[in-house]
Amino acid sequence: MCGIVAYLGNKQAYPILIEGLKRLEYRGYDSAGVALLNGDLTVLKKQGKVSALEQHKEESSLNGKFNMGIAHTRWATHGAPNDINAHPHVSGDGNIALIHNGIIENYASIKEALVELGHTFTSDTDTEVLVHFIEEIKSKQNLSLEEAVRVALTKIVGAYAIVVIDKNEPDKIVGARLSSPLVLGIGEDEFFLASDATPIIKYTNKVIYLEDGEVVTVSRSGDYEIRTLDNKVQVPKISELDLKIDEIEKGGYPHYMLKEIFQQPKTIGESMGGRINSHEAWAMLGGMRQHENRIKQSERIVLTGCGTSWHAAMIAEYLLEDLARIPTEVEYASEFRYRNPIIRENDFIVALSQSGETADTLAAIKLAKEKGAFLYGVVNVIGSSIARETHSGSYIHAGPEIGVASTKAFTSQVTVLALMALHFGKLRGTLSEDYYRKLLASLESVPSKVARILSKDDKIKYIASEIKNASNALYLGRGYNFPVALEGALKLKEISYIHAEGYPAAEMKHGPIALIDMYMPVVVIATNKSAYEKVVSNIQEVKARKGVVIAIVTEGDKIIKDLADYIIEIPEIEEPFTPLLSVVPLQLLAYHIALMRGCNVDQPRNLAKSVTVE
Repeated sequence: MCGIVAYLGNKQAYPILIEGLKRLEYRGYDSAGVALLNGDLTVLKKQGKVSALEQHKEESSLNGKFNMGIAHTRWATHGAPNDINAHPHVSGDGNIALIHNGIIENYASIKEALVELGHTFTSDTDTEVLVHFIEEIKSKQNLSLEEAVRVALTKIVGAYAIVVIDKNEPDKIVGARLSSPLVLGIGEDEFFLASDATPIIKYTNKVIYLEDGEVVTVSRSGDYEIRTLDNKVQVPKISELDLKIDEIEKGGYPHYMLKEIFQQPKTIGESMGGRINSHEAWAMLGGMRQHENRIKQSERIVLTGCGTSWHAAMIAEYLLEDLARIPTEVEYASEFRYRNPIIRENDFIVALSQSGETADTLAAIKLAKEKGAFLYGVVNVIGSSIARETHSGSYIHAGPEIGVASTKAFTSQVTVLALMALHFGKLRGTLSEDYYRKLLASLESVPSKVARILSKDDKIKYIASEIKNASNALYLGRGYNFPVALEGALKLKEISYIHAEGYPAAEMKHGPIALIDMYMPVVVIATNKSAYEKVVSNIQEVKARKGVVIAIVTEGDKIIKDLADYIIEIPEIEEPFTPLLSVVPLQLLAYHIALMRGCNVDQPRNLAKSVTVE
């Protein structure tokens, strides 16, 4: 959730930290703060976005004398978003500053013990408790900063990525992680610590992804050391980032979200790159090919994820049961671990997460791992926790997604899951050769067809202007497009704050129809050949109650064109792959409505991109 960045080197720290916070602001934007060290500890923090922090202090007064510091942009968990609860937090003696992403579950008992020892607290956060706890251990046991951090963390229950500095040890920074990401960047006579690589790539492509339970100490001398919580020295692997700075810029678009929507012809194609060839009649995922014997033994597939990833998993359920004829279930990761699920050794568990750090999904796969199931990760971020925790997996290769509302990552996930279904279907012999070849050619055609849909942006923008003042909206779909209805409704909720719900079209009669009137836009995804007449009937039911119908139809549709108030045409495609096309106009519709309502489409209120706390 929160974003962390730290710097130690010879450059001016403040500009690097502020730029880093802006790169990480998609992770949270309730408040922001920095702590700079050069003899004295200078702490600045402010409620609101990073821009509010910049305006809070003249930059010129912070340049030149500080070449070491830590910074944080917050998504509030413990305590309201205000100046006092903003990070960094400082120890009682004013010497130690700490930034934190995560939740300390046993903070209350630690706080109570510290109060008895004379500590006083000014904020409502669990983070302030942790920095006081480190101070207490360091003072009473006469330890170095890194030792005090390590000892304190052996007593902590919860999730954290932390970075700590101490004005009594001004030539070092200490970081640690457990269930929240932390990356070490190694430059020329300088070090960076961050929640992800986006603040680092401008300066170096050499990084180390810290593992759970590791503590890193970087020194001005150029040395660094990584130890486990039980004090064992680690020999880390240095990775080279495959990331370009222009990938995390807007590239001429007014918003990241619009850029990412329009990138989809490219990103869907890159998700398929080297994984499909319709001329040679094959589709495969390398992560599956390595474990085909184990996968052939799978008796059931369980997909788990949260939010948009859960919607992608629902589409995969249709794909896998339809094309591979294998029993498939979809679980909310946040519920999976708490309902005592039945997990067997022959289960194939697929974990979906754009960031690869989603706390609930990580917890779910750790539970499945204990039960002996085979774990497969479908993630976007190389080196992420889920990528390391699973037995195998596939990267979706969508590139950095900065807009908080997922667009291109969703379609890339669905693309990889479609390839998985084709691979399974071939392995299990459930697809005829003719149909298999037809599906391959159809999937390869998706990028060009998405580009055709994007060319209709002006029409979609006009439709958005007609319904932008609605208070509620209903999204209906059947079969493969029911999860798309859910995703379309979620996009509208996330960025425009219009209440919207997605339903199977046939379920409209079982309750939601009571809400329909002339003020209720109803978005109907009507591309399914298998249930076309049923969807037509659903539209007629809406129109009989004076509802406003926006229909997503296949190009050339005549019947629904005469029924609906507005239509958006998409190219014809094999039905299993219609979600890859039908979702695109819904993304654009939500974007334009939100913009017309004056909403911040890239940073919607109360949300963060990567949910690393439960």
